[in-house]
Amino acid sequence: MYRKPREIKVKKNCPFCREKTNPDFKDIAGMKKYLSERGKIIGRSKTGVCAKHQKRMAQAIKRARYIALIPFVAGI
Repeated sequence: MYRKPREIKVKKNCPFCREKTNPDFKDIAGMKKYLSERGKIIGRSKTGVCAKHQKRMAQAIKRARYIALIPFVAGI
């Protein structure tokens, strides 16, 4: 029987709420913190971002991908 490994939970301290800023698609270094090695967007439970800023961050990452600032898929 295979047992699923436990997820690492992060305390809910949204860095965007603390700094009173919004995610920006032009901040590539800041966006890469919320992407996995393969280029997928990491969920709220692992990053500790609130729901409002997670939606805005996902939209900013998608905009950066569309403009070709961030690749859609990494390491093929």
